[in-house]
Amino acid sequence: MKFRQSMQWVCGAGVALVVAACGGGGGGDAPAPDMSTANRIEPFDPTLGKALKAAPPLPRAAGAAPKATPVRLGPLASAALPSLKNKVVPSQGTGVRQQIGLARSVAATATSSGLRAQLQWSPTERGTQRAAVSFAAQGALGVRLGLLVRALPAGTTLRFYAQAGEAVFEVSGQEVLGTIARNLQAGDTGDAARTYWSPDFGGAETTLELELPANADLAQLDIAVPSLSHFYVSPDRAAQSGLTKVGEAATCNIDVSCRPDSSSESRSVARMIFVENGSAFVCTGTLLNDAQSSSTPYFLSANHCVSTQAAASTVTTDWFYRSATCNTNEVNAGAQRLYGGATLLYAEAATDTAFMRLNAAPPAGIVYAGSYFGAVVEGAGALSIHHPQGDLQKYSEGVVKQFNNCTFETCQVSTAQDGRFLSVGWSVGTTEGGSSGSSLFLPIGSKRYVVGQLLGGAASCQNPTGYDHYGRYDLAFQAALRNWLKPAP
Repeated sequence: MKFRQSMQWVCGAGVALVVAACGGGGGGDAPAPDMSTANRIEPFDPTLGKALKAAPPLPRAAGAAPKATPVRLGPLASAALPSLKNKVVPSQGTGVRQQIGLARSVAATATSSGLRAQLQWSPTERGTQRAAVSFAAQGALGVRLGLLVRALPAGTTLRFYAQAGEAVFEVSGQEVLGTIARNLQAGDTGDAARTYWSPDFGGAETTLELELPANADLAQLDIAVPSLSHFYVSPDRAAQSGLTKVGEAATCNIDVSCRPDSSSESRSVARMIFVENGSAFVCTGTLLNDAQSSSTPYFLSANHCVSTQAAASTVTTDWFYRSATCNTNEVNAGAQRLYGGATLLYAEAATDTAFMRLNAAPPAGIVYAGSYFGAVVEGAGALSIHHPQGDLQKYSEGVVKQFNNCTFETCQVSTAQDGRFLSVGWSVGTTEGGSSGSSLFLPIGSKRYVVGQLLGGAASCQNPTGYDHYGRYDLAFQAALRNWLKPAP
């Protein structure tokens, strides 16, 4: 997320002590850019020439759904909601993520024995047994369940859905245990590493359904739901929330659907929702191509958004989340959500880089963005596509003004040789909370290439001359990303 509130005082006009450090110039002797193909990975559109079909909704398991035992939580204290909606949460000194949900304890299922007591098993025609628990948090605009998993019987299947909906997410017990193992192998520890987070279904209720072989030893079902993430801001439904998702980004934002020349880049950008220690956040990320055009779903965002494997495992991505037509609030009918989390490959605070591989294949119709890891110079034109306030995709256009070195507290002008961030001034549009992690694209010829990802900044509709700061992609590429995107022969 943008660290708007902190960077306003750092780079905003009228602060005498720091305005010189945040003004133009100071770039030093920038090298002439080398635009040769040796420094580029081309964008890749796997759908060229193919007709696209919308993905069908996932069905429930065959047979009547088991009766779900209800577990209900009351509303959040009304006095806390206004402050929560505006809460700014620093993350390891590199930026601020905009929070949309917080953790709530669930006493009834806090232990495995407590959960087992809620499960009412019934046989199925397939020779298995099923049981379900429905978790409702009054007033929630989304509910994600945190499953603390220590052991699952062989053959376990888990399903998540809303009682009032049709969509369902199904995952095998083996996949759940694999996610936890990945968290632990990455060095994450404690209950956070052993927690598997369900999707949310846009309302106050989410159901957990378990299906086990008929002869399974239920004593081996060591699983609990000690907490859930209560969304007090909806990622999708705007009317009831303070962080409105459709039509509530600031008015100077430009609808990406009004820029058909950016369709390719738009299809590479996704809204990203994730959970850390029960709190939910929203950022933006970009699908990257590799030199082999292998269709591996490499995904670039910001380190201050996702910096641990445990957080990466909770990632869901929303694709084609844009307006149906220019300047309307109607959501594109082809918008799709991808579950399954991600594998964190590289995270670095110095350039605010988070580089992941999505664990599930992205939907048909996406584009793998190209990237440029050569020199970028002051005065270069640039653009960004992002989800300000988590809203439908917007478009910004501007110019690279200078090189900077940034922390959460300050931003200091540097040189092209030493600066780790590109600072951009906008002439069209802006960015907001929710835009964090979005890519900066550099036009080269008729194509656009990723050259950075958003940390934050002071730019806004009210402060159009403020700068935004993007971690330099070329530095992250040379440090590590090339090992996946363009490995040596």
